This record gives sequence, structure tokens and C-alpha cells, in this order.
Amino acid sequence: MRRLRIGVLFGGRSTEHEVSILSAQSIIAAMDPDRFEAVPLYIDKSGRWLFGGSLKRLIGDDAARQYVYLPPDPTQHSLVHARNGTESPSPLVGVGGASPTPLVGEGRGGGLPELDVIFPVFHGLNGEDGTIQGVLELANIPYVGAGVLGSALGLDKVYMKRAFAAVGLPIVDYIAITRRRYEEDPDAFIKLVEERIGYPCFSKFANSGSSVGTTKAHDRAELAAGLRLAATFDRKILVERAVDARELEVSVLGNDEPKASVVGEVVPAHEFYDYEAKYLDEGSRLLIPAPIDAGVADKVRAMAIEAFQAVDAAGMARVDFFLERTSGRIVLNELNTIPGFTRISMYPKLWEASGFAYPKLIERLVELAIERFNDKQRSQTAIDSRLLDPGAGE
Repeated sequence: MRRLRIGVLFGGRSTEHEVSILSAQSIIAAMDPDRFEAVPLYIDKSGRWLFGGSLKRLIGDDAARQYVYLPPDPTQHSLVHARNGTESPSPLVGVGGASPTPLVGEGRGGGLPELDVIFPVFHGLNGEDGTIQGVLELANIPYVGAGVLGSALGLDKVYMKRAFAAVGLPIVDYIAITRRRYEEDPDAFIKLVEERIGYPCFSKFANSGSSVGTTKAHDRAELAAGLRLAATFDRKILVERAVDARELEVSVLGNDEPKASVVGEVVPAHEFYDYEAKYLDEGSRLLIPAPIDAGVADKVRAMAIEAFQAVDAAGMARVDFFLERTSGRIVLNELNTIPGFTRISMYPKLWEASGFAYPKLIERLVELAIERFNDKQRSQTAIDSRLLDPGAGE
């Protein structure tokens, strides 16, 4: 039985580019070499696609990079390439029969082999938001994780909250506004926040992750500065009420019948779990399992599955909660459709504590990608003309 070739797609035009590289490195290193052959596919910060013989070479040697243009080709179940956009397209990756493309100096034996599954490892815009998923849908290639809708809802904090509220899940009070409307009258929006939300509060941009661009405000000056920062990243910004709470997280795995992991707790090294606390400061602690009552844990796990289904997620997601210290109320914070995936990231660590070792977790995600792809192939994309003519069968 031949090994499955997995295209690990990472990098991208995102503020979380470096985090994506760390996750991809970890996934590639953990893949079972008897079952999988990892093929790194990198998108640089300019949005150009490239590939090469090793992950180290891809991100460390500019001279060796081979830039390619990659339009989707559903007839080949593939993407096709044209070097520098000038050559005739030929298959690059595909399912069941697409031929390898010879590229001098790149890939094993000078070419890139056909791929069976794509594993997107993006965090943030232009990768986790449905854009890459749309390309892969057009190419009709199996891929790990949520589809276009689930990815878009999972990244946009405003519409994610609306989806949660629509199914009755409790969320933190918030106010959202477009950048243009905010810049027309900043003082009016700040006054509205003070009236409805109050201090302390958090300002952030809508399509973000890893707490990039998130600021805690204790007064008007800090709020104004935080909003100016958030507005540099996105056309939509929002402000959320700060809650005195413990931070709980649950990993979800599956497609139509998702399962939830044990509950973990984050004890941040800073005032809140910001980018530095997540990736740079070793003082933050992850408690697995979280020291909470069994009844609370069961409720959090059930809510995590509801949240997963509310945004039409698939494959994987990490769902974050607040457990208010005074009331014991559980509040849903957010969902991440492509969570951090290093060996020390919360998503794989929670599954490890639930009995799924890191390499087995990767195997299961590939299986779920193929399962979802096969199910989608059952759907018709054309209508028999006889069905449109009521008298055709007479």
C-alpha cells in the first residue's frame, strides 16, 4: 500500500505568518513516514506560492525558490502551474492520476509528485478565512478542516458571534463597527462603548487570531489607542466587555458527528492571553485537565460541539470559553478552525490527554478530510434535462 502524499500548505499573507510556519514544521515532523509523505507548499508574505525539497529550504533560501501560478483544475482534481505565469498550465497536484510536474532543481527527482490531501496550516486572513478553501473547492481536492463557510465564520469574530447567538449560545457583550464609520466620528463610537460596555474592555479587529491587534483598555485614552491599532489591520473592528473569568479551552474533532476533548485551562503570564503570552513568554501555564467540577466540564464540552456545528465547522476546531469567577457562568468566547498545531499548542495537547497522540491526531484529520471529500462527491452538480420537462417520460 503506497503512502499518501500530503501537501502541507502554510505561510500566507497574514499577521500570523510566523505562527503558521511553526505549526507546519511540527506537523511535518510528526507525520508517520510509513503512512505519509509530506510535501511542503509555502505561500510567502507577498502571496506568491512556491515549493521545494524541504521545509528548511523553502523558508531559508531565497535563491532556490521556484514561484508558480496555481489556478484550480477540477477536471484533474488538481491545481496546475505555470512558472512565472508564462508557461502553459500542467498538473501540479491531484487525486488519482495527475502526473508529476518536472521542475528543475525542486522536489524529489526534479519534480513534485501528485498529492492526495492538502493540509492547510494557516492562521488568520488569506488562509483561515475561506479564501484558500475556496481555491481547493474549485480544484476539487480533499483538504483538512472546515470548508468555505465554516472557515469564514470561524475567523470573522462579528459573524461568528451572530451565529452563536442565533442558536442560543451565551456570548460576551460587544459592539462592532466598520473602520470607515469609526473614522468618521471616533468620539461618538467611544462614547457609545462607554455607555453600553464600559471599562475595562477589549478592542480588536474582526478577522484576527493569536490575539494580534488585541488591546485591553482601562480608560478612554487606552481605548482610543487600541481602536486606532485595530483599524490598521481590518475594515471591521469591535469592542468586547472584559470579564473576570478563568479561560477554558476544548478541542473538537470530527465532521457530522464531532467529539470534544477534555477541558483545559489557560493561566496567562500577562493580564490577558495576548500574542506574547501565547508564543514568547514561558510563564503562561496550561492546566490539563482543567481543575473544574465534572458537571461544568460536561457542559463546556457540550457547548463546544454546539459552537462547532453553529458555524458549520469540519475536521477540527478549538473552542474557547470564559468561566466567570463570581457567578460561575460559562460564556463562549470564540472558535478557531485552524488552531495552533505545534506539539505544545493547546489543541493537540488536549487530544493527547484524551487518548489521541499527536501523530494519530494528524492521521485522523487526514481520514476526516477524505471522508468529507467522498461525501461531497455524491452531490450532483448538473441536472438531467429530462427532470426539467414534466412530459419527458410520457
